[in-house]
Amino acid sequence: MNKLRYFTAILLLTVLNTQAQYTEVINSNRPGASYSAFAVGKNVVQGEGGFYYERNDHSVLETEGNRYGMDYAIRYGFLFEQLELILDGTYTKENYTDFSMNPSVDYSRSNFTRNTIGAKYLIYDPYKNPEKNKPNLYSWRANNHVQWRNLIPAVAVYAGANFNFGDNPFYPEDPQVSPKVMIATQNHLTPNWVLVMNFVYDKFTTDDPLFNYVITLTHALPDPRYSIFVENQGYSSDSYSDGIFRAGAARLFEKNMQVDASLGINIKDTPSRFFGSIGISYRLDYHKDKPKQIDNVSDEDKEFIKEAKKKRRKKNPFEDLDTEE
Repeated sequence: MNKLRYFTAILLLTVLNTQAQYTEVINSNRPGASYSAFAVGKNVVQGEGGFYYERNDHSVLETEGNRYGMDYAIRYGFLFEQLELILDGTYTKENYTDFSMNPSVDYSRSNFTRNTIGAKYLIYDPYKNPEKNKPNLYSWRANNHVQWRNLIPAVAVYAGANFNFGDNPFYPEDPQVSPKVMIATQNHLTPNWVLVMNFVYDKFTTDDPLFNYVITLTHALPDPRYSIFVENQGYSSDSYSDGIFRAGAARLFEKNMQVDASLGINIKDTPSRFFGSIGISYRLDYHKDKPKQIDNVSDEDKEFIKEAKKKRRKKNPFEDLDTEE
């Protein structure tokens, strides 16, 4: 089997397995801060969580602080393949020292710095029709470079509510409930590069609404168990504006479990921030639908696909390749 035919057979097999939003291997939003445009799949329950540490020093207020906390998310796909419910948030404990006083004073506080419930729905999927997205069986370059059609993103909308529990020392002026809306886009630029963008308008019924964007670029390495990412996130409100850069990696340990790690910094010194996190994602997969069949596949290409299945099983034993032929 020549390399070009083998490669294109793999791509065709990938299309066969990815017609629906559901994927045989877990697809987590971690370790970045962005939301994928795609849902986890009907009847899938997915948990994503991790621990983080942040060091922040404020040059004007003359404070130094350390934050420890836990990020969490529970995603549930129901009713439709395009729909998922999301509960996500962050619980934080902070110890900081105020050096503007003599002698310096130590403080501590803890509460939720984020706690949101919402629903996300995919309204446009450019990859829905497999006939329009089949690989070119005669051009390696066409399959490995960005095509014009890849610049059209999948688009999802999100609507939810933030919940501010009790006397929250982090957000004492926030109401108990405030709205959050978002547009999420996703481009599969090539088989190994994915671009996700989020545009968020948060707490817009309060006196201090927040605009937030996230741009995440993810690359799958030659070993399909590993991926890396870079990310830029920006905030803008009357009380706080900042820019954050993150980078990290994830490893698949089995088809339903992923672990990850990341580091990040911001661009300001009011405060300056450095943070890192480690986490895990795991799903309970009760999805029953079978991948659809692509018509008009020649007998010759079916033989190539069979050979590609065998080679991919050897390379990635976590992947389920029981596609109908």
